[in-house]
Amino acid sequence: MSQTAALTQALKSALKAHGKTYADVATHLQLTEASVKRLFAEQSFSLSRFDKVCRMLGLEITDIVQMMQAQQPQLKQLTIEQEKEITQDMSLLLITVCVLNKWTIEDIMQYNNFSQSQCIQKLAHLDRLKIIELLPRNKIKLLVSPNFQWIKNGPIQQFFQTQLGKEYFNAAFREDEECLIVLNGMLSAKSNAEFQRKLRRLAREFDELNNEDAGLPLDEKNGVTTVLAVRRWKYGLFNPFSKKQ
Repeated sequence: MSQTAALTQALKSALKAHGKTYADVATHLQLTEASVKRLFAEQSFSLSRFDKVCRMLGLEITDIVQMMQAQQPQLKQLTIEQEKEITQDMSLLLITVCVLNKWTIEDIMQYNNFSQSQCIQKLAHLDRLKIIELLPRNKIKLLVSPNFQWIKNGPIQQFFQTQLGKEYFNAAFREDEECLIVLNGMLSAKSNAEFQRKLRRLAREFDELNNEDAGLPLDEKNGVTTVLAVRRWKYGLFNPFSKKQ
C-alpha cells in the first residue's frame, strides 16, 4: 500500500472513531458529499483540504501519520529459514545490522566497501524478507516492530555467540565507553524472575536511546554492543572440588 493510500485510510479511520461522516466533511469543506467520496476514493486530497479535515477532528496531520504507522503491519521476528539466509551471506548480515540501526544507503557505502549496485541487491533481498521497504531513490523504510528481536537460540543469535563471542570479550574493558560487570550470587526463583524483568526493561531503555540518537550524523556515534544475560551456572573449573558431579 502506498503512503498516500495508507494516509487516506488512516483519515477514514479517524473519521469513524470521531463519529463523523462524509456529509460532515462535505459541510466543513463546502463541497458536495459526492465530491468528498471522490476525494477519498481517488486519494486526491490537497494538503490544505487534508489539514482542514484533521482540524475538524481536533487533530494534526502528524496525528494521522502516527495512526497510519500504527495500522501498518510490522515484523516482530523472522523465521528460522530467513535467519539462516542472512547468516549465510556476510554482506547481507552486515547490511541488515546497518539498516536496523537506521543507516541510509549513503551511510553504508561511506563506511563499507560496497558499491551502489551491491547495496541495492542486498537491500532488495531485505525488502523480500519484509524487513525494509526499498523506496524510490533508494530510500529505506524500516518495517520491523520497535520490539523486533532475533529468535532466541536461533541462527543469528548462535552465529554471534559462536563467531563473535570470543572477540567481544577479548578486551580489558578499561575505556571510558566500556563497562564489564560480572555478578555472582544465590537467587530464589522469584528474585531471578524479578532480575530478568529489570534486564528486559534496561534493554528497552537501550533501544529508546538508540532511537533518540538515530538522527545524529554517523561521525557523532560509535557502534555499541550490549550483552545482558543471566543463567543458572557454576564455574566449571570448580567441578573437581564439588561433591555433586
